[in-house]
Amino acid sequence: MIRGMRWRFDPLSLVWAVALLFVLVLLATVGARWGWLRSFFGDVLAVVWVYLLFKSFVAARVLPLALAALGVGLAVELGQFLASAWHLHIPNRALRIVLGSTADWGDVLAYVIGFAAVLAIEAACGAVRAARPPASAPRWSKPAR
Repeated sequence: MIRGMRWRFDPLSLVWAVALLFVLVLLATVGARWGWLRSFFGDVLAVVWVYLLFKSFVAARVLPLALAALGVGLAVELGQFLASAWHLHIPNRALRIVLGSTADWGDVLAYVIGFAAVLAIEAACGAVRAARPPASAPRWSKPAR
């Protein structure tokens, strides 16, 4: 295991991951006729989903987890390229929809945008957490006597 990472369970991240999985399934099924929204935006959300899934079970800093999620997307894209180059075909239709069947530089761009979105969202959430007073701080204080 990489130094600084440890196993843990974060239920809030898992809830977000399940909600995002629901959106991804809707995009893959109902959104089949939505063109770029389904393909490009779906790939952006896929990286965010993988990040949230990792964050649900691994305690680590944002950057290593986001890089791992980006790596998963890039590995899928590399697999698509190699399958195309070696004329391999995934027989299962559902798996073909999930993994995709053709390599595309637009997908790589979508994965990078998803990676950047994770960093931006986590930075914004960190700024909100830093601006909030600690839970143990009193909301008001009694006047000194």
